[in-house]
Amino acid sequence: MGFRLPAAALRPLRSSVLLKPAAQQTRWLATPTPFPVTQNMTSSRGPTAMVFLNMGGPSTTDEVGDFLSRLFADADLIPLGRLQNYLGPLISKRRTPKIQKQYAAIGGGSPIRKWSELQCAEMCKLLDQISPETAPHKPYVAFRYANPLTEHMYRQLLADGFGNGKGGRAVAFTQYPQYSCSTTGSSLNELWKWRQRLEGKAGPLDDGSDGTIKWSVIDRWPVHPGLVEAFAQNIEAKLQEYPPERRDKVVLLFSAHSLPMTVVNRGDPYPAEVGATVHAVMQRLGHVNPYRLCWQSQVGPQPWLGPQTQMSVEEYIAKDQKDLVLIPIAFTSDHIETLYELDEEVIGESGHKDTVKRVESLNDSPVFIKALADLAKTHLDSGIATSPQMSLRCPGCKSDRCHESKKFFAAQELA
Repeated sequence: MGFRLPAAALRPLRSSVLLKPAAQQTRWLATPTPFPVTQNMTSSRGPTAMVFLNMGGPSTTDEVGDFLSRLFADADLIPLGRLQNYLGPLISKRRTPKIQKQYAAIGGGSPIRKWSELQCAEMCKLLDQISPETAPHKPYVAFRYANPLTEHMYRQLLADGFGNGKGGRAVAFTQYPQYSCSTTGSSLNELWKWRQRLEGKAGPLDDGSDGTIKWSVIDRWPVHPGLVEAFAQNIEAKLQEYPPERRDKVVLLFSAHSLPMTVVNRGDPYPAEVGATVHAVMQRLGHVNPYRLCWQSQVGPQPWLGPQTQMSVEEYIAKDQKDLVLIPIAFTSDHIETLYELDEEVIGESGHKDTVKRVESLNDSPVFIKALADLAKTHLDSGIATSPQMSLRCPGCKSDRCHESKKFFAAQELA
């Protein structure tokens, strides 16, 4: 399945964003300084709330139960059919002790909140410099299954002076580079739900507006040059750990979160967009190394998109191909799927930890954070609420919620 991005999103990153001296890079990665957000700033279109959407993860082992309960209750991510309300709580309760041990093994909780808040804050600092007309930019994070939840983020927006008759603009910026109804779609559905609950009954003001927050969406960015460059640089760094005579023969195994085949067969664009990212990265690398795309994190008995990452590693080792590099291509920061599933299970159980390695996650990569800022500025300059692709539903979509959510965001009129 094909997809389109605005031409501006495909052009090279601006030199004013990318080519910073090392000292300046270090300075803008320092601890963010908070600033007040009010609706009477001097900039013409600011302030602007920049809201990072992601799945999230429990920051402590005590939060695991609630995290799993929300996750297995979400039919967008894990469709369990008519028995969702029964099977979801049952599965989450049975899995909680096991998953708590996994989070304990990676330090007692997921670091995804730390990385998401840092990435968003540092991106906003750059945006204040390169997009002063929409400044100040206020960072927010909205997780689907863990704190800070979408509801809490939205209430914070209102408390900070957005909406409530004052208007203001917010950008929902998905941190899933490749769109799936199970990830970005689910997060946007949740955002739309809380918007309707908290602002849906706002009446018209004297100027004819309703004073609610005006939303726009960055819904996918699978082949953005900055994203591709960040992945490529991390892969090149990892390949340097192999002897020169073996380096070009290392197999690159790109690993992405899998999907149930019911979702794939419905027409979800995720597999095609993940493939597009992989292809773009391999083009940047010059197609020197052999590579394959595989999938991880299958849950439940029904068929999921394959081949599975762990099985792929085992099969290559059995074929005497032991130089393997795992690349988490659909994740923008470390969390349990990288730190435990790939590092502890796939690599740890391979028997070849010296030759099976994982590429570093993007985390605080300056190249990646600058790519985020470039994406955001391109979006803010466009004046477009959503991409043309986002308004298109999957051929087999039957979800009224998905239909209403897409219709709402596509209809937003930006000042």
